[in-house]
Amino acid sequence: MTTDNARPEVPSPSISSSAGGAAGSGQSRRDVLRAASAATALAATAGMASGERAQESDATKVLRVGLIGCGGRGSGAATNALRADPNVKLVAMGDVFEDQLEKALTNLKNVEDIKDQIDVPPENRIVGFDCHEKITDMCDVVLFASTPHFRPAQVEYAVKAGKHMFVEKPVAVDAPGLRRIWQACNDAKDKGIAVVTGLCYRYENKKRATIEKIREGAIGEVMGVECSYDTGELWYREPSPDWTEMEHQVRNWLYYTWCSGDHIAEQAIHNLDKMIWAMDDKPPIKVKAQGGRIVRTDPKFGNVFDHFSAVYDFGDNKKGFFSCRQWNGAVRDVSDHVYGTIGTAHLMSHKVEGQNPWRWRAEEGVVDNMYQNEHDQMFASIRAGKPIHDGDIMCRATLLALMGRLSAYTGQEISWNQALESKENLSPAKYEWGPNPVPPVAQPGITPFV
Repeated sequence: MTTDNARPEVPSPSISSSAGGAAGSGQSRRDVLRAASAATALAATAGMASGERAQESDATKVLRVGLIGCGGRGSGAATNALRADPNVKLVAMGDVFEDQLEKALTNLKNVEDIKDQIDVPPENRIVGFDCHEKITDMCDVVLFASTPHFRPAQVEYAVKAGKHMFVEKPVAVDAPGLRRIWQACNDAKDKGIAVVTGLCYRYENKKRATIEKIREGAIGEVMGVECSYDTGELWYREPSPDWTEMEHQVRNWLYYTWCSGDHIAEQAIHNLDKMIWAMDDKPPIKVKAQGGRIVRTDPKFGNVFDHFSAVYDFGDNKKGFFSCRQWNGAVRDVSDHVYGTIGTAHLMSHKVEGQNPWRWRAEEGVVDNMYQNEHDQMFASIRAGKPIHDGDIMCRATLLALMGRLSAYTGQEISWNQALESKENLSPAKYEWGPNPVPPVAQPGITPFV
């Protein structure tokens, strides 16, 4: 085990090409989106070196898309994918619940501008914990938007099958899962597979422009970042008498650490990602965090906390201050402030104050939709034979969340390396509809670090 003060290990230190490159079209009109996508692909193809995945460069080739995880986020990702490219078809869908799959398919077919790109016959609607395997085998591009716990196995399989993918956040709920998915992402990079992250702020033009101002020195040397994701409670599904304990947990996955990683990972990871982005994608050395559940105490809310706060130590007197909570009736604050030696950058309001004041000005008529941008750019990169690779970005952000949770659960100061090497394995004993005992809520100072 590495010592707390050792320099953080970064299994894959390269920075994704998507972190600051040109933005996707983000236009609201479908014909403009399609024309832009085709033009991007053809222009990139014209400049490609021979042998550079030329088989992917044909802008008219139909790319078959599969969706794993048919909730609201999955349906949104499928809609964005179909709008990103005129020659994309949704051909397969998978979920652990048939009712969820059929509901999503019906809703997607009712979206006027994409309904002609949907062709999912009954035999391509796969239900089960291992549905990702059959879906992946049918497709060229897979959209992973299921419960986070299952992400490592899904991405591993897709990489072995050589399939491009969009991967929602977080990418793992414990360190063993993260190590698996990080290795798979490294393999994907070597194989030229597109891996695009669901950390959507990385694809918002105004966020990129603000980060670029920080990189240019508009606020001087970055000394600290303050991030908050203080919101209200989220949804809860009342159980049916015929649900087993496992089904209740998976349908209410937000409230079980083994499913979601807790809300510091499932929701507030966006702010942690912006924190490390502002710190030039360099990981912190260690974190000291705290948290608990003081409002959302009913057993129906599983074993997750309802609030966290943390101080991340980046070395050289540079700190990241973080808080998140899910309380109804309390003040809400979702913000990120980057403090430098000559100014401050506000990431959510896209402005710089201090010696070099600046504010983002939108281009007239251009819609900066970060959800659409990430799919526009993913498919354009596949068409061009130059696939985007966000593996390191999404793994680093997940580890930032996991180390914060580990520190808060145990009450201990946790280093980046300790978190990466943790042996905590949250996997259930069996993947079947039956009993699944819920571990007790963590008690800081009592719950051990493993």
